[in-house]
Amino acid sequence: MELKRVVVTGLGALTPIGNNVSEYWNGLSNGVSGAAPITRFDASKFKTQFACEIKGYNPENYFDRKEARKMDMFTQFALIASNEAIADSGLLENVNKDRVGVIWGSGIGGLKTFQDECISYGTGDGTPRFNPFFIPKMIADSSSGNISIKNGFRGPNFVTTSACASSSDSIVAAYNYIRLGMAEAIVTGGSEAAITDAGVGGFNALKAMSERNDDPVTASRPYDKDRDGFVLGEGAGALVLEEYEHAKARGAKIYAEIIGGGLSSDAYHITAPDPSGEGVVMVMQNALRDAGIRPEDVDYINTHGTSTPLGDGAEVTAIQKVFGEHAYKVNISSTKSMTGHLLGGAGGIEAVAAILAIQNKLVPPTINHFTDDESLDPRLNFTFNKAQAREINIAVSNTFGFGGHNTSVIFRRWND
Repeated sequence: MELKRVVVTGLGALTPIGNNVSEYWNGLSNGVSGAAPITRFDASKFKTQFACEIKGYNPENYFDRKEARKMDMFTQFALIASNEAIADSGLLENVNKDRVGVIWGSGIGGLKTFQDECISYGTGDGTPRFNPFFIPKMIADSSSGNISIKNGFRGPNFVTTSACASSSDSIVAAYNYIRLGMAEAIVTGGSEAAITDAGVGGFNALKAMSERNDDPVTASRPYDKDRDGFVLGEGAGALVLEEYEHAKARGAKIYAEIIGGGLSSDAYHITAPDPSGEGVVMVMQNALRDAGIRPEDVDYINTHGTSTPLGDGAEVTAIQKVFGEHAYKVNISSTKSMTGHLLGGAGGIEAVAAILAIQNKLVPPTINHFTDDESLDPRLNFTFNKAQAREINIAVSNTFGFGGHNTSVIFRRWND
């Protein structure tokens, strides 16, 4: 069976450094930090009192009040980003909706909904009074379901949940469904809205987040010697993936081609990465093999790079094992230094970042670098503090999740 080619024909983004694709790219290319004190709730008693929130977000700017009340914020984010991607692609024009699907990613789903309903019950008189929308708002698949319902897409429809690898897994799944001929187009990506009391408190309990409350703007500092954990982010990233001949027939613009996807498991620990990096070595090798390319063909790696002491080092070790001497010719950067960590939504916005880097021939920087980490090879190009212009033909996007889930996605400059 001959596999079909899959291209990207639409992009959407709602991020802490820009509320659409254009604003997002402006933030990325100019090294803008999205971190600031938390406004969603009173965080004064928490060890971490800052996060990367969506700026100026008001659901009533996008939905009527009644509609917004039926959706958790992670689903609202999913609809906003996917609406932009669908409009960008022109996918609603002259398309067989039976052959269009939605595969979305979210690691946690409706955390705020779950938190609020449990608090309401626990502080009441014990009478079980729950909002009838509690369950449909909370469950992760309400995101893909709502996107499908809004647009009438009747193709494959489900959500991937694999912690911080969730939306990269959704992209790989969509890629496979299309190249196997099971759909002609799929809206994919991911969203997360975990900046809540429970989200911040839970990650603080794990000692996973930065506690740099005196300087939140520079708190996300991947590969810096003094990094002390990730900064929690929120938002959504969306892509429209489409079978090439289908896109060509309708005259769609093409951003890039997706040419490979790899998955692996550390099989090591439920939260900690394997310090040897072997699972990450395997996932990048799997993706390269799937794409049919050599390590020497890669120009840019958008790393997982969360700003955690163990995780950053393990990924760098793996990159050097996979790419050898070519590792010194590749640009590496972590856009989480700007957006924070969107958890299950990370792969969505980072795939968009990788594609925009190819389009604009510009590598987004890893900001907030102040002190070299002697354990990391100084010959590697981490694209510190300032974007770097270069021709990018092939870009890799890495995302890894609690539980040892590893995913790599590879995009190539479009050349018909």
